[in-house]
Amino acid sequence: MTTTTTGGQACSAETIPKPRKIPFQFPEDLDPQWIPGEPELVAMLNGASLTMPYLEPFLIRTMRAAVDQLREGDLKEQGRAFNTQEQHHFQAHRRFNALLKRKRYPELEAIEEQMKASYARLSRRSLRVRMAYTAGFESMTLGVTKWLIEERVKLFAGADSRAVSFVLWHMVEETEHKRVAYDVYCALYKPSFMNGLARMLGVFHGSFDVMRFAMRGYRVILRKEGLWRSFRSRMRLAGWMWAFVSYVFPFLFRAALPGHNPRRERDPQWVTDWLEGYALADPDVPPLVDTHHPKMPVPFPTAAKASRLAS
Repeated sequence: MTTTTTGGQACSAETIPKPRKIPFQFPEDLDPQWIPGEPELVAMLNGASLTMPYLEPFLIRTMRAAVDQLREGDLKEQGRAFNTQEQHHFQAHRRFNALLKRKRYPELEAIEEQMKASYARLSRRSLRVRMAYTAGFESMTLGVTKWLIEERVKLFAGADSRAVSFVLWHMVEETEHKRVAYDVYCALYKPSFMNGLARMLGVFHGSFDVMRFAMRGYRVILRKEGLWRSFRSRMRLAGWMWAFVSYVFPFLFRAALPGHNPRRERDPQWVTDWLEGYALADPDVPPLVDTHHPKMPVPFPTAAKASRLAS
């Protein structure tokens, strides 16, 4: 392990994230209601997907401007790898969202125009504000990953494996680069009350800004499904929202505390197994999770299992 310092505090440089352009397919037979019997949960997840082709290009532009100010080294390479991972993510989400709009929800285009304008305005803010937003949003993804992966059987049992596997791949890579935006922020900005306050505000700015657009998306979807005015549907939606909040908000509050460091957050074992297994897998074959398996294991053997099988 090496250390990078650029005008700010020292930040440990760790393994560089590995971009994976996985050929997930979203053919016409993929139902936009891809979790049977759970329209409220699907609306939440589809609403979140809607934000990615606007949020993640903003994160990429911000990170690119930030790493341009770093000396060559591991942290700079991590920032570049972060951008490549995010590029693969939003390109896949764009294809998935195109299917949603084409098959059932063309009304989502109006929200996309709102996000386009919002991120154009945000791009005119200072680099410190934009990096705090970037690091703040990335802290939220730790809680989202924990929820989606640890509760995967409850959430995704019997769902379309193509959509589920795509979502979980995104979360695995978010975990892999969970500390990059934080490290770049702390490398650029010296420890001070104002820089610490900016980072704390960025946790809530980045997280709640993305959530508000995702909520607009799921409202459109539930209206189109004829469920928005249903009391029973609202209660189911409230239940899923509470499940989401109970996992995510503890991460947000910890991230906002002075001295927070995302590398202290423990990765789910499923994430570790996925990363191990993919290193041995065929990169041209999409790793599809078996959503009918009672434990929904990673879609390939871990390195340890592969070693045992080979011996």
